[in-house]
Amino acid sequence: MNIPFAFIEGIGGPELLMIMFIVLLLFGADRLPDLARGFGRAVREFKKATSGVEQEVRRAMEEPPPPPAPRPVGTIGQGETPTPVPPPTAE
Repeated sequence: MNIPFAFIEGIGGPELLMIMFIVLLLFGADRLPDLARGFGRAVREFKKATSGVEQEVRRAMEEPPPPPAPRPVGTIGQGETPTPVPPPTAE
């Protein structure tokens, strides 16, 4: 039975047991619950942040786009030809 993780493809039961044994040796039985609790909190915070970003993107996609701002007087828009202004007459 292979459990595919994000970047670890061929990890199975014996490999997981070996990793758990090494973690137990490194940190000891007293610290494992604290490590698991901290890992759980980190995963929970990550999921909360991910869902917040996802909701923000969905809300932004559902909103209609804002109307274009009015152009200042005397500017030429893209694709428009300027209207010729008659030269001043010398009187």
